Amino acid sequence: MRKFLAAVGLSLLGLGAAQAQSPAWPQKQVTIIVPFGAGGTTDLFARIVAEQLQAKYGKPFVIENRPGAGGNIGTTAVAKAAPDGHTLLVGTVSTHAINPYLYKNLPHDAEKDFIPITGLAKLPNLLVVNPKIPAKTFAEFVEYTKQNPGKLNYGSSGAGTSQHLAAELFQLKTGAKMTHVPFRSSQDIVNGLIGGHIDLAFDNMTIAWPQAQAGTMRALAVTSPDRSPQAPEIPAVAETLTGFDATSWNGLWAPAGTPQPIVDTIAADVKVILEKPEVQKKAAEMASTPAPMTPKQFADYIQGERQKWSEVVKAVGIQLGQ
Repeated sequence: MRKFLAAVGLSLLGLGAAQAQSPAWPQKQVTIIVPFGAGGTTDLFARIVAEQLQAKYGKPFVIENRPGAGGNIGTTAVAKAAPDGHTLLVGTVSTHAINPYLYKNLPHDAEKDFIPITGLAKLPNLLVVNPKIPAKTFAEFVEYTKQNPGKLNYGSSGAGTSQHLAAELFQLKTGAKMTHVPFRSSQDIVNGLIGGHIDLAFDNMTIAWPQAQAGTMRALAVTSPDRSPQAPEIPAVAETLTGFDATSWNGLWAPAGTPQPIVDTIAADVKVILEKPEVQKKAAEMASTPAPMTPKQFADYIQGERQKWSEVVKAVGIQLGQ
């Protein structure tokens, strides 16, 4: 009996020690920084997660938009925040897989200053062309670009954006030569296409697909590895160019040093949120696919993306000042 009680006592002591090592979270308001303006896909996913977490824990989860410098301003703010789980970042392929190679002298290290928590969503870009372009399929378009080197203009929402680098990856894969025309936003790209100022774009699917459905532009392919559930009739670029993947994505990070139990708790909570039918429905409305991952899976995914985009940035020879 004494041995049994001693064993129970040791078990309870072990449990108590484990609990002591797992800090309670959240203890106060949690600020989720979005390093882009309000209203975009990344911002909307951040708000979905914040709303659901606030409902679960009864603590304020506040979205703070800090746009500027391609997402670097808000990203740096989180890198310098206290690593206690009360300041989080909703970043993107740009902030953590492109900007580290695109910008010189960043005030943060995208790898060392953060702990990946989980993916949130993936969003393909959509190759759309002005209706005057004779190509009716992606294969025809590839051939058309080769027959017209240097004659086609493509739009993006700025140097180093996913639209820009998707087009650069396309040129690297095919040998096509096209001219880059940067705009301020996806809506400006749409206006440029409709007005005939540019010939094509690898634009945000949320913006471009409704326009293609309306007939103001022609959709030829999505940049994700597989077809989009929102437009299954549109082929993936990878069906013609093996291995092509220029998917936009976003995810959740904490400052380096945040206790792993907190990171694991948040990842598990977000997984539950992203699997809810109502959240899946909202994602579909944004032409996005929820992408929950474990912290390890997310870290591995980011590494693969860094390798791909670092090679593209180097091949193109782009570099921007901070």
